[in-house]
Amino acid sequence: MKCYYGRIMAVKGVSLSVNPEEIVCLIGANGSGKTTLLSAVCGLLPDWTGEMEFFEQSLKGMEPPAVVRSGISLVPEGRLIFPPLSVLDNLKLGAYTMYKKKAADTVKKDLEYVTGLFPVLKERFDQPAGTLSGGEQQMLAIARALMARPKLLLLDEPSMGLAPMIVERIMEVLEVLRKRGITIVLVEQNALAALEVADRGYVFETGSVVLQGSADELLADKDVKRAYLGKDYGDFYDAV
Repeated sequence: MKCYYGRIMAVKGVSLSVNPEEIVCLIGANGSGKTTLLSAVCGLLPDWTGEMEFFEQSLKGMEPPAVVRSGISLVPEGRLIFPPLSVLDNLKLGAYTMYKKKAADTVKKDLEYVTGLFPVLKERFDQPAGTLSGGEQQMLAIARALMARPKLLLLDEPSMGLAPMIVERIMEVLEVLRKRGITIVLVEQNALAALEVADRGYVFETGSVVLQGSADELLADKDVKRAYLGKDYGDFYDAV
């Protein structure tokens, strides 16, 4: 597929696949097309060409609410929570498709589910979301996306600006979600954290996929180590 901003082609003929219950990571520098691709999947960027299917259903022309109803949720870059609203109200907004189905009991169960993953959120139910720490806001953004009961969860830079301990916890939760049947696409500049939890990965450069393979293959690739994992990691990996 190809994605455009006006006349500018931001994604240039990318072809990729994600299998059920996989974690697939997309790594690459800023401006390489990763976020653009997620935006197209979610119906937030209508100007794209090619084919895109989710469980054999075409996503062409779908508006964002229909994409969510089909089973796809996005955790956007920068979290984009609603700061003045309480934590509980943010979570309920994530379940708006459930309320349309008059499934209040389901929403209640889902609240218990997401607060089981992130117990601190239950302690903060009545607190304005904007007063949470950065890590807590990221947990809220993930939990809000889960309230829509996705089959496919898209995460855009979930580790950005967070302490290593919080990043580790979020990656642990992603592994738990995968075991519970949720498929995950993870966009990350923190390539090491992403590849340590992913099954497979794609490397983006200037709107194209330049490399793909299993997580182990990408961790061992010299170009990936040099560009995304840092010199020290590469030297260590070569020595063992």
